[in-house]
Amino acid sequence: MVSQLIFGIVLFGALFLAAVSVRRIVQNIQLGRPERLNDRPGERWRNMLLIAFGQRKMFNRPLPALLHLAVYLGFCIINIELAEIVIDGLFGTHRAFSEWGVAYDLLIASFEWLALAVIIGCTLFLGRRYIVQVSRFSGEEMTTWPRTDATLILTAEILLMTAFLLMNAADRKLQLLSTPPYSVAGSFPVSNWLLPVLPDAPGILAVIERSAWWFHIVGVLAFLNYLPYSKHLHIILAFPNTYFSSLRPKGQLDTMDSVTNEVRAMMDPAGAVPVAETPGRFGARDIQDLTWKNLLDAYTCTECGRCTAVCPANLTGKRLSPRKIMMDTRDRIEAVGANTRRNNGFLDDGKSLLDDYISREEIWACTTCNACVEACPVNINPLSIIVELRRYVIMEEAQAPGTLNTMFANIENNGAPWKYAQADRTNWMRGG
Repeated sequence: MVSQLIFGIVLFGALFLAAVSVRRIVQNIQLGRPERLNDRPGERWRNMLLIAFGQRKMFNRPLPALLHLAVYLGFCIINIELAEIVIDGLFGTHRAFSEWGVAYDLLIASFEWLALAVIIGCTLFLGRRYIVQVSRFSGEEMTTWPRTDATLILTAEILLMTAFLLMNAADRKLQLLSTPPYSVAGSFPVSNWLLPVLPDAPGILAVIERSAWWFHIVGVLAFLNYLPYSKHLHIILAFPNTYFSSLRPKGQLDTMDSVTNEVRAMMDPAGAVPVAETPGRFGARDIQDLTWKNLLDAYTCTECGRCTAVCPANLTGKRLSPRKIMMDTRDRIEAVGANTRRNNGFLDDGKSLLDDYISREEIWACTTCNACVEACPVNINPLSIIVELRRYVIMEEAQAPGTLNTMFANIENNGAPWKYAQADRTNWMRGG
């Protein structure tokens, strides 16, 4: 009963702390402007199943994709067993689902093979980071913490799966020794390999089994509470992020109703439609000016660097890194969210996303080619944030770079970006 009581306190305490963290993230995402993204639900469900669950976009690089799929499915599916562990922990039973018979044997056997796949996959991922040193895992934004975060998660998954297999191996040996309450249940094709190295004394085996059991369940609960502070939150947020991702063609930018109406009014005053509300600010200077989907994108970022690896600006030595845009946005969200909760409303801290987190050099280096959006495994859109920051600089501050000002003047005067008279625009069609 003491063990069950301790387990109950640990379980519900961990769930409570996780709920507090989830509430914090939801509140932070709600700092963004409203945006309706509930049209065409069939396409949205299809995107979520193919991209988030099926990881379709990962398979542009087949080998890393297979490793990632093994780790992802292995870790998620194995944790189905948590339901049995929780029941055993709360009620003092041993393998509560063992009454399923052959189905239970098949389930435990598949869990073991998946656990082995997770260990192999995570080990290879560590090798890619520290031995092969894949270039996209480095960069200005990849400071000590992002690198440590990835290492902690991969190491934790290896330890958790090792504990799972060790728990099963000790359990199996206790079953073979007919030690109560370890009744024969389950099939253990992988953990059977560990039986020869385990002692034969039932008392020591029970200590090993219970230690591995506690390590596994407490480790999973600790992992659950670590996720909200880690890039690995994408394990959860990839699903809503892909569901709510834009269904428009990638080259289509958002328009502003107020600006569109002004243009229509100039071209056809009689056909202009009044806009109900004038925006308080054109573009975005801080995270409150972005939409909630932009903020969800920032929290979903996996920091994998695929976006930066294909960014033409970055490849030509420009400072822009789409991954850094998302990481900086997330850092600013956290700062504004903490400020808002601390002061019961946002108190100006003299900082903003533009300039203090993301420089103007970065936003103007972007070619708006959408390569980063296409490359992202979970449909994150750094370009949307960059465009909103540019809009603020141009429409609120009138501080566009000189080259753009020249182009704007040419469009206004000549109807084209180039500096020649409208009457000469068709000269190229004449003979010669």
